[in-house]
Amino acid sequence: MASRGRIYKRGNTWWLAYSHRGKEYRESSGSSKKADANELLNSRLGDIVSNRFVGHAERKLTFDDLTTGYLRDYDLRRLRSKEIAELRVRHLRSFFGEGGRLRNCLAIDIGADLIRQYQEFRSNEDAEAATVNREVAALRRMFAIALKNGRMRFVPPFPDKLEENPPRQGFFEHNEYLAVRVHLRPEYQDVLDFAYYSGWRSSEIKKLAWAEVDLQGRVIRLDPGRSKNKKGRPLPLSGQLFQVIERRVAQRRIDTPRVFHYGGGNAIGDFRKAWRNACTKAGLPGKYLHDCRRTVARNLIRAGVPETVAMGITGHKTRAVFDRYNITAEKELREAMDRLTDYVADLPTEPDVVPMEAVRNAPLDSKTRTIVRSRRSTGAANPCEWRGRRDSNSRPPA
Repeated sequence: MASRGRIYKRGNTWWLAYSHRGKEYRESSGSSKKADANELLNSRLGDIVSNRFVGHAERKLTFDDLTTGYLRDYDLRRLRSKEIAELRVRHLRSFFGEGGRLRNCLAIDIGADLIRQYQEFRSNEDAEAATVNREVAALRRMFAIALKNGRMRFVPPFPDKLEENPPRQGFFEHNEYLAVRVHLRPEYQDVLDFAYYSGWRSSEIKKLAWAEVDLQGRVIRLDPGRSKNKKGRPLPLSGQLFQVIERRVAQRRIDTPRVFHYGGGNAIGDFRKAWRNACTKAGLPGKYLHDCRRTVARNLIRAGVPETVAMGITGHKTRAVFDRYNITAEKELREAMDRLTDYVADLPTEPDVVPMEAVRNAPLDSKTRTIVRSRRSTGAANPCEWRGRRDSNSRPPA
């Protein structure tokens, strides 16, 4: 094995040299003993044979280097969810990065065991399983990018995902929507109204610009660049939706392109605290603004709108996602059970099965060799004859 490499001395330190894929690598053994250099050389050659060799650059690659490549990929591809990516990087850095628990560990040291420790670390911080899974997926993506860029030769094994809670199935009944609305400030009321009658995503509503609003034609045309599925879509304005836009026109300012903003012109951002307070005051804790999106999908189907048209309004790209939102509400389930009860109540209660003893004692037609039995005994309003083959074994003895 040593014939594929060599060792040599520089000063008092032994060095080793070996080749891999046509490139020569040299490194110090860090020892003045020849035996140590030979042992390290054999280890490197063994890694080459078993396809586990890690070059100098890869051994120096840190977690922070991985995050740099990950975020640069978002910039180059102009992905719109960079804010979410940065949030996930921030959580990962608190464990793997500089200043984190592992103090910017090397990329080659990150494996299934450390990743499992991270899952436990985030779970102890009360992070949802779905959130932790997305963060670990971001870490996997970092390794994949490094692999494509030639900075790593393999992606380490990852542990199994954490079990996630099922998708939310919350809806807003109309009285619940009104109860929460009265506890919100006017700017948030307009956002809620728009969400309740359009089914748009929260980010699509908050970033709505006047350039997308056609007041004369009473229609909003969502910019494809802002849509999650990268497809624009029209939203006709009528009824409550047009009233919302009329209120926003009265509050329009020349120093902001946004339709929804505060009185000073600042864009409306995250108002989860105000939302939770309003839901608590309304006696409806646990409600989400996103519940309006599920509600609109359900209400459109209840109103008889074709599914393809409903998908065009809410912006769902696939039927699978749309079906997940069109979840049967508990009220509909109760109505279904009531209908089942009414149906069963109307079923006949008298048995329609001839007892075996009656079959044995019934008269036998000598020509057709069949049993003849009148149904008068069953109390039927219109008696009729019942004919059926009698088993020869059941004929009474002569």
